Amino acid sequence: MIYINKNSLKKDYKRKFLEINGKELEDGTKEQQYEALGSLIRDYVAKEWLNTNNKYKETGEKQVYYFSMEFLLGRLLGSSLMNLGIRDICREALLELNIDLDELENLEQDQGLGNGGLGRLAACFLDSMASLNIPGHGCGIRYKYGFFEQKIIDGKQVELSDNWLRSGNVWEIQKRDKSEIVKFGGDVKMETIDGKLTFTQVNYESILAIPYDTPITGYENEVVNTLRLWSAEPVSNEFDFSSFSRGEFLKAIEYKNSVESISLVLYPEDSFYEGKILRLKQQYFFVSAGLQSIVRHYKKYNSNIYELDEKISIHINDTHPTLAIPELMRILLDEEKLSWEEAWRITQNTISYTNHTILAEALEKWPINMFKKILPRIYMIIHEINERHCKDLWNKYIGQWDKISRMAIIADGFVRMANLAIVGSHSVNGVAKLHTEILKKKEMSDFYYLYPNKFNNKTNGITHRRWLLKSNPDLANLLKETIGEGFIKHPMDLLNFEKYLSDNNVLGKLRNIKLNNKVKLSKEIYGSYGIKVDPNSIFDVQVKRIHAYKRQTLNCLRIMDLYNKLIENPNMDINPRTFIFAGKAAPGYILAKNTIELITSIANKINNDPIVKDKIKVIMMENYRVSLAEKIIPATDLSEQISTTTKEASGTSNMKFMMNGALTIATLDGANIEIKDEVKEENIVIFGLTANEVLDYHNNGGYSSWDIYNSDNRIKRIIDNLVDGTYSYDREKFRAIYDSLLKYNDEFFVLKDFDSYIRAQEIVNELYGNKLNWQRICGVNIAHSGIFSSDRTIKEYATGIWGSDVLYKNL
Repeated sequence: MIYINKNSLKKDYKRKFLEINGKELEDGTKEQQYEALGSLIRDYVAKEWLNTNNKYKETGEKQVYYFSMEFLLGRLLGSSLMNLGIRDICREALLELNIDLDELENLEQDQGLGNGGLGRLAACFLDSMASLNIPGHGCGIRYKYGFFEQKIIDGKQVELSDNWLRSGNVWEIQKRDKSEIVKFGGDVKMETIDGKLTFTQVNYESILAIPYDTPITGYENEVVNTLRLWSAEPVSNEFDFSSFSRGEFLKAIEYKNSVESISLVLYPEDSFYEGKILRLKQQYFFVSAGLQSIVRHYKKYNSNIYELDEKISIHINDTHPTLAIPELMRILLDEEKLSWEEAWRITQNTISYTNHTILAEALEKWPINMFKKILPRIYMIIHEINERHCKDLWNKYIGQWDKISRMAIIADGFVRMANLAIVGSHSVNGVAKLHTEILKKKEMSDFYYLYPNKFNNKTNGITHRRWLLKSNPDLANLLKETIGEGFIKHPMDLLNFEKYLSDNNVLGKLRNIKLNNKVKLSKEIYGSYGIKVDPNSIFDVQVKRIHAYKRQTLNCLRIMDLYNKLIENPNMDINPRTFIFAGKAAPGYILAKNTIELITSIANKINNDPIVKDKIKVIMMENYRVSLAEKIIPATDLSEQISTTTKEASGTSNMKFMMNGALTIATLDGANIEIKDEVKEENIVIFGLTANEVLDYHNNGGYSSWDIYNSDNRIKRIIDNLVDGTYSYDREKFRAIYDSLLKYNDEFFVLKDFDSYIRAQEIVNELYGNKLNWQRICGVNIAHSGIFSSDRTIKEYATGIWGSDVLYKNL
């Protein structure tokens, strides 16, 4: 916590503004005012950052490094001020200078270096590690452009470049002196030196990895950890003038462009060969740079390389950073000259792996020929790991060739990242109880029965500091008034709020807080889209990545059905609803992009139909990101968590919504099950197939969407509405969705769950009619959300996987 008064802050701020801009504060633009404030706060953080790093050196505490392709940080100004304990002082100081802090915070570009839950989870984990005094740091890529900026034009998603660095980034510090060389391609020279076979990569392409460090502040505890993001540059920035002068214009810039493309954009399209190569290069680039840096730093303060695993934990967030395993082996074998056995022992003990999905599309694999060409030495190491692994399998499973083939790391022309991650790590965790059981008993059962002690569950969590304290300050203040401030550092204390839920005065305050948040979001919607929505309506929200298994389609069909009913009976007695969608579809995912078109077409039809009056409105908010989520989530009444059971590993938006007092309507999927266990059945609305029922259909068949279509006139009508011109003059516009439901037999059981979903929505409508009971339900969800804080999750990682021993200091 920074100890500074209002006058000192004003003085420092004016000095910083003058220093940066060379003019007085009153002559500056709002953007310059933001930059000066961000720079000043980073200066405040710098001392604690230095002190934290010095403390880690002095104590020799075990360091945790969290490797992830995504870090979805959002904006840092507000959260940094809050964690430093000076947000109120800063607001007052700026007000006296005629500056609105909220206005400056809204000028900050989201650091959108992620696509969804994976990257946001990584950001929450960094926050919790710092706030729990755990020496935990992030390692990823400093993408010049984020995932993409989404625009909805003529009802369609259009992808624009997310140039989040257009005005620079005041939070990062370039550490060019800490750069590393990453090697691609070439050949491997093998020779015997002093009786030992050695391996040297030659004729390779060199890439310079430049680190940019961002401080990650803990909550009022003087701890500042580091997120290190790597940027790719040519080893030499000298312009190839000789090639240019000979007329070889393209050659002069080709190498530079090729190198810089590695850190240009998150998730380049990989449906073609060059895209696959770029993704593979990205993944090796940041794990190689990160591991070289970690080992170099370790050796600076520790003389015994054999104890690396006692001082360092490397955690890989999904399969993307799996190349950390062979890269650490390479460093230990080729540079540190360890034996295979010692290098393997250290590597396995150092690395742990989180699996985030059972979807085949996310269990990465790479063509062997491509892999060998790009990473020849790494391939050799993986080949050796596979040979030793398969030899053990042959001895254990004699004659079971199918099992051995399934478990092999290299097979059928591919290098399998998930298999490598399991074999090369000491811990494999799922992210919700159901997900972990599916991994153990179904998707990875072969490995579970071979390595039962490796597998464990760590249910995901969210940082309540951003998603409650920062995003919903009025609710946070009510909690402080009732149960005190202890929940900020001990989120399980939120349980104490439950005993206040028999107080009608408290319930009234809860209702007013939600209504005020809905009014703010209504103004945002009107300002952005010109659509007036009723803050007294049910704000029914589904915001997340657009994907078939998340079933935005099911939500759309439900709205279409309700619209049909209102056309037939405009006086039907329902609580008015505002349906809010937001989320991005992957650029190459045609069905998901078609779903966005359907949402916008439904919105255009309903919002302009005078027959339904103001009973329902449909809104598709574009460019979903952290800062937008901070506005939507506190205003939500009903949280739609309707994925096909068994497909959502955990979910974290479900936790954010419940923490902000929304009722959840959900399938028994991912962490929804654990939310139900916490709040009890009467405080959540559950529908749909169970996991066993879904798995039975997958294993034994027996499901026919055509049978449902032909036997249910209501479903037949809305499915026909997709292609009969109701929502588009182009009757083929939604043919892909129509075919996915009927021609391809409804892979995600949308039609099977439809009737159950409609009945669940009728329960919601009934519950909302009793305002007092609705507020009590919302209060129960808030009270029981503490267990879903990422602080709890990180404590479990630290004690159960990483072996960190500093958890409870100064808490």
